[in-house]
Amino acid sequence: MNPISKVIQKFIQPPWIDKWTSVHMAAGAFICKMALWCGASDFYAVMIVLGIGIAWEVMEWVVEGGWTPYGSRSNWAKNTISDLVVETGLALWMVL
Repeated sequence: MNPISKVIQKFIQPPWIDKWTSVHMAAGAFICKMALWCGASDFYAVMIVLGIGIAWEVMEWVVEGGWTPYGSRSNWAKNTISDLVVETGLALWMVL
């Protein structure tokens, strides 16, 4: 297996990717498109997605009781980073 495939294989497994990853991607695309339709610039559309994503992760932390549903702080951090990257990355891709 080549080095790029090894890296990709590492990041497409839990805790990086889970059943909610597609929901985060869809939400990021929807929020970005709505912001653009409402007249936001490309930059602000992506920043709105990032801001709502961060707010969502904070709310998730409060409602779920911290990192315990993920098994460890490391798994929680990986999942949170992944969620923010996929939704914001998709929004950024949409405006480029």
